[in-house]
Amino acid sequence: MHVYTILVVDDEEDMRNLVEMYLLNSGYRCLQAANGKEAISMVETEEVDLILLDIMMPGMDGFSVCEEIRENWEIPVIFVSAKGEEWDKVKGLKLGGDDYIVKPFNPGELVARVEAVLRRTGKLSLNEENQNHVRFGKISLNLQSRTVLVEGKPINLTLKEFELLLFLMRHKSQALSREQLLENVWSGEYGGSLRTVDTHIKTLRMKLRAADYIQTVWGIGYKIEEKK
Repeated sequence: MHVYTILVVDDEEDMRNLVEMYLLNSGYRCLQAANGKEAISMVETEEVDLILLDIMMPGMDGFSVCEEIRENWEIPVIFVSAKGEEWDKVKGLKLGGDDYIVKPFNPGELVARVEAVLRRTGKLSLNEENQNHVRFGKISLNLQSRTVLVEGKPINLTLKEFELLLFLMRHKSQALSREQLLENVWSGEYGGSLRTVDTHIKTLRMKLRAADYIQTVWGIGYKIEEKK
């Protein structure tokens, strides 16, 4: 599978490192540039799939960088800036930006926006997308980044909640016993406590809210199925 390279352009080192950490955890390769000139130089020498671009930088600002990128390369650009005014967003998009994220941002949303732009611009193939995603109703799981979207908005799940939801979605409409769920999701970590399954189902339902498709199968366990 192709590893996508993301160029993070920001004059704040802490911000570059933070964004890089999120992206590395999601399976991307990262490059960093501290200013506009460094960014242009890096694009000239490296194969970059997408640029995360700050606006307020000394010397060459993000808008100018985007203009030069658009004149010479077809690389998707997402502005990531503390400038959240509507005018700034409109200007960034008119200059050729593919998306605009306002700081501070949710890590899951950042990764989801990167994937959406890669998909929209044809960088992310349908085959790779299908391998990385599991969908059911309003729910979308990204297996690479371990992120969850409900109606396009990220929600935070623990590792076990994510694995439990994934197992249910991969076995949609199947009645699964508590024993099956415990064996496959926890692998005996909790010493066979069936109550653990019920507790995680309860919190999972609360977090999914309107997208709660989990149904209780009396005398057996649970299944995930759209309500009729």
